[in-house]
Amino acid sequence: MQDTGNGLAQIIGRFATQYIEKHQPNSFIVRTLDALQKCRTPALGGHIERCDCCKRERTTYNSCRNRHCPKCQAAKQAFWVEDRMRDALPVKYFHVVFTAPHELNELCITDSEWFYNTMFQCVWHTLQGFGYSHYGVESGAICILHTWGQNLSFHPHIHCLVPAAGLTLKGNLKRITRQGKYLYPQKMLSPVFRGKLLGKVKAYLSEKGLLAAYQPMINLLYAKNWVVDVEPSFASPTHIVKYLSQYTHRVAISNQRIQQIDKAGVTFQMKDYADHSKQKPIHLEGVEFLRRFSMHILPKGFVRIRYFGILSSKMKPLLHPQTLKADPVTVKETPQDRLKRLLQFDVYQCPYCKKGRMYVVEVLPKIRSPSNPLYPQLCATRT
Repeated sequence: MQDTGNGLAQIIGRFATQYIEKHQPNSFIVRTLDALQKCRTPALGGHIERCDCCKRERTTYNSCRNRHCPKCQAAKQAFWVEDRMRDALPVKYFHVVFTAPHELNELCITDSEWFYNTMFQCVWHTLQGFGYSHYGVESGAICILHTWGQNLSFHPHIHCLVPAAGLTLKGNLKRITRQGKYLYPQKMLSPVFRGKLLGKVKAYLSEKGLLAAYQPMINLLYAKNWVVDVEPSFASPTHIVKYLSQYTHRVAISNQRIQQIDKAGVTFQMKDYADHSKQKPIHLEGVEFLRRFSMHILPKGFVRIRYFGILSSKMKPLLHPQTLKADPVTVKETPQDRLKRLLQFDVYQCPYCKKGRMYVVEVLPKIRSPSNPLYPQLCATRT
């Protein structure tokens, strides 16, 4: 049965009950799956609109606005890109990726909030230290957490947008890099990041009384080369921000990648980087698909995009005045007007005659259905 329209929502509707019974996820994961299943359905309510020209009507249902939903990210992504372009410094930017080795996956899943926060901290302290040691400046970075691979496997890594500039002790903005092509030595970044993160892991395990049990793994990780990629600089902030925006509001899987949903499970497309990035189909049982997807649901309230150093809000006023762009004249816009300007998509335009404007004639309330199969499962996970 082909279904690329509903995609993830249909998978949740078909397999969520079995997944919850088998794996007993926490209540936040269950509520998240429930929200994704209901997105743009009568369950969330909506409104009936009528065209002021052709008089035809359409029914529009509300979005869940959950950050894990593949249907609700386009507007957020467009707004983020515009905001970052306004703040961008007139220098080159580098894309740096820090990856945690798979041996730490078990520890990460056990206490994901602690592990992700610690990983952010170690990534920034590594970049900050190299800024001071190599150029004598306070550097900056925008860091974005990703946790998945192409096959929905667990693969925590942080993408960093690093400007080729830093703030000196005198408060001046100084351009950094060697001949504009070289930021930091990649072979040195890896062991420094490894040392910082494993030091935090050892302290955490010692506090829990688990250090002795994990010591062989830690010894192995100290001897292993960790992956830190430093990609060549981008010609302008425009290029790097647009490139990085692909990562900012991406979810573990988009509906476009889902090819088929049937009783046996889910078939979706994956990019095989080991085979020249060829697109290949992969099939998973429905319960296994949801188990993997749920591993990438972030803890409640967790911030996955963070700004450090000179790119943080508290440091922005300290930058040299000559480097700052004049604030544009702000024009009050509704989110719908901003979306039209950025994506050339007018939510008010009549989809039938393309001339009239749609206006609301009836508001549809949310549907509180006691027959929802996830609700009894949610109650079971709380007991």
